Amino acid sequence: MTPAEAAEAIIEDLGITEVGELDVEAIAFDAGVEVVYEELSGCEATLVGVGDLAIATINPSSYRGRARFSVAHEVGHWTLHKGRSFRCRGDQVEENFASTSELEKEADTFASHLLMPARMFNEAILPFGKPNFKQLADVASSFQTSLTATALRLVGVDTLPAIIACYNRNGLRWHVAAKHVPRRWYLKDQVDDDSFTYDLLFSGKECRTLGKQAADTWFTNDDAGRYEVLEQCVPLRGDEVLVLIYLTDAKMMYAGFDPGVGNRRYNERGSYVAPRGAH
Repeated sequence: MTPAEAAEAIIEDLGITEVGELDVEAIAFDAGVEVVYEELSGCEATLVGVGDLAIATINPSSYRGRARFSVAHEVGHWTLHKGRSFRCRGDQVEENFASTSELEKEADTFASHLLMPARMFNEAILPFGKPNFKQLADVASSFQTSLTATALRLVGVDTLPAIIACYNRNGLRWHVAAKHVPRRWYLKDQVDDDSFTYDLLFSGKECRTLGKQAADTWFTNDDAGRYEVLEQCVPLRGDEVLVLIYLTDAKMMYAGFDPGVGNRRYNERGSYVAPRGAH
């Protein structure tokens, strides 16, 4: 069972059908995890378990969405990785996403599905068509989740041709695309000075709604200039910006193989795109 399936199964087994019933502390208790809120140093949450019971200690936060994600994250560890102890940055999904730890990513996936189950989440976003960040913020408020976690869930449900990325002035930190978005579309490592994101990063100019951009503002592909995308960005903590990109031209979904894109390597089996930063 995948992390997503495990979380969705818990929601189904508990008979939860409404957003207001997503009481994460009660769900944790049912899973054998006692939640304690206590000041921590050097991490946002810890998990210690013995037998079938565990204690999740959560760093208190004035923002309910962070605390809820931390609890769900630790329940994910207990469900998926029982027998281990953890010191996690569980409240900041973007920090764990930038991590190389597969266990942290699995716990994040579990937490996203536990807090935003697929059926309820799809019903919440459906009226918006292609939701912008303001509309996603309204959804986040309903589910009591962070904007970043909610935006990543939008990509995860894979109903829209969306990409979520995080940039700072030094370039791309991480990104995630809906599964049906062709992998051939390769984001630029640096923010293009024609983008709304550049204006926000370097001039502080707000981007209040989705706006059209030439696709070659965002993608390195030679044919990107033939297409348009929708872009919006919002500030995160520090100097980081969260970017939402929609592929609006259906032809982008069927564009052919692009051999010149990315950090392509060749070996005896053929070619592959190496991870960013690989030498």
